[in-house]
Amino acid sequence: MRAVRLSVVTAAATAAALAAVTGCTEKSDAKADDGTITVVAKDDSCEVSKKEFPAGHVQLSVENRGSKVTEVYVLYPDDRIVTERENIGPGTKASLTAEIKAGDYEIACKPGMVGDGIRQQVKATGGAAGVKRSPEMDAAVAAYRQYVQAQADATLPKVKVFTDAVRAGDIEAAKKAYAESRIGWERTEPVAESFGDIDPKVDVREDGLEAGQDPAKDWTGWHRLEKALWQDKKIGEREKQLADLLDKDLADWVKRVGKAEITPTSMANGAKELLDEVATGKVTGEEERYSRTDLVDFKANVEGAQKSFDLLKPVATKNDPKLVAELEKQFAALNTLLDKYRTDKSSYVFTSYDKVGKAERKELSDGVNALAEPLSKLSAAVVK
Repeated sequence: MRAVRLSVVTAAATAAALAAVTGCTEKSDAKADDGTITVVAKDDSCEVSKKEFPAGHVQLSVENRGSKVTEVYVLYPDDRIVTERENIGPGTKASLTAEIKAGDYEIACKPGMVGDGIRQQVKATGGAAGVKRSPEMDAAVAAYRQYVQAQADATLPKVKVFTDAVRAGDIEAAKKAYAESRIGWERTEPVAESFGDIDPKVDVREDGLEAGQDPAKDWTGWHRLEKALWQDKKIGEREKQLADLLDKDLADWVKRVGKAEITPTSMANGAKELLDEVATGKVTGEEERYSRTDLVDFKANVEGAQKSFDLLKPVATKNDPKLVAELEKQFAALNTLLDKYRTDKSSYVFTSYDKVGKAERKELSDGVNALAEPLSKLSAAVVK
């Protein structure tokens, strides 16, 4: 099926203004070309020029004309994520290609990257058969599905080592097990995030809570326990309860992984999302602000992105061999750079991030950016 271009023009808003929005309008101040769906996101509206578009490979061209970082989602009616692009800086542009089947969806504009977003209902029209894929594409999806499930399955016993230590009140043992318990999650985070409700339960930081949520009651998951171990230096009954809850929530994730919607384009977009995670959380030191194990997450994110790329390489090589060569070069360079901080080459032991200086962090950031730019083109290369 033919590709449809979805152009998003964004004006940023404050979190308070976004939370107050309850409706959308169909009126748009942007002109739509033939075959183009234009979405204009403002601080009080999400304007869509077309309510229907053909199902198939839909290309999104995103421009942020606002003053804050923003993000745009295409969502199933139950809030599962079809595709997304986060961390779109003011005055910058981004693009991605998504495989969208016939059905009802919502486009959510999130100025400030907070809240449920300002939403507009849209429909992809066409036959139920969906997009035709080559045998190579089917093989890539099948192999990635196996990879994601294997990573999830391997995570549970590692998490249990961590949560058992918390329940036993053993701070040092819990600290030792913490970073390794997160590796499988970090490698496959875009799939976990696609469910919508699991990520906020297990991986949210305190500053990622929604307005009105009480950290004492509503903050759960790894980072809440991270703070207790490294900053508060104590394990109480609440932390033991949170360990039980983390086990439960991650067991739910493992059961649901096999039902995730996975397509060649979601694999490619997910690889870029993992690099975005590195750029906005790991390089900045915000993700593991108490444990300083950011480089473990960093490495796992890169490995997850590279897995998607490797599986899609047979298809991408046919369509864009120059892009594949550049991606191979940049993945190798970033891995070499990361390995400088690996204190044990046979395991996931990295330098504590507070020991990484400003110049070194800049070098890591430059390495991520050098990879992220060509990686953003992978989804388009897959469906050429």
